Amino acid sequence: MALLELEHVETYYGESHILFDVSMEADAGEVVCLLGRNGAGKTTTMRSIIGLTPPRAGRIALRGSDLAGMPPYRIARLGIGFVPEDRRVFPNLSVRENLEVARRTWGDTGATPWTEERVFDFFPHLRALKHRHAGRLSGGEQQMLTIARTLMGSPDVLLLDEPSEGLAPLVVEMLREQLARLKESGLTMILAEQNVRFVSGLGERVYILEKGMVRYQGSMAAFLADEDVRQAYLAL
Repeated sequence: MALLELEHVETYYGESHILFDVSMEADAGEVVCLLGRNGAGKTTTMRSIIGLTPPRAGRIALRGSDLAGMPPYRIARLGIGFVPEDRRVFPNLSVRENLEVARRTWGDTGATPWTEERVFDFFPHLRALKHRHAGRLSGGEQQMLTIARTLMGSPDVLLLDEPSEGLAPLVVEMLREQLARLKESGLTMILAEQNVRFVSGLGERVYILEKGMVRYQGSMAAFLADEDVRQAYLAL
């Protein structure tokens, strides 16, 4: 059984039909890449999983248990962490305070919990900035903090929506290295991205969305070897 499963998901914004029959899955310890152009439905898929835009039809399950109808905070407590594209930090709180407000204080998944020290080991640059207000951080530093804060909830599945968007190339490479370390730790991740180079060395499985539908699924190796698919759906 997959750790996270989406089966025939249909999601709307008001009367606008956005996701059509979307099915995908992620196994424990796997990094799944959700690719597609702007407006393809990647963010809506992430929002559907975490419960911010609940599907009208279909099934989303974590460890076989249906998440339908649950509010986002309950889904988060069950083990799904969400890093949104817009890097929502608490600007008037320090880096350390941003981490503390997200620290897991409920349940026990049996996994090694994320602590401040463990987070700083993965993001050593943040350690030097721990007393700085988050509003004074650069875009790249805020992205690291957003990921670090989400990890403080000790998630089993980490959803990252366009993590490389708007970052300088050197910062993107640094972030890629840090996500590779998270992968080595065994954390299951779903990366919604347009930047194929960013995810090519991270993911095992690829899904491509176009107009809210899954148009391609396969291994990362098969995807990278198929120039026709990249041209057709990503113009690469």
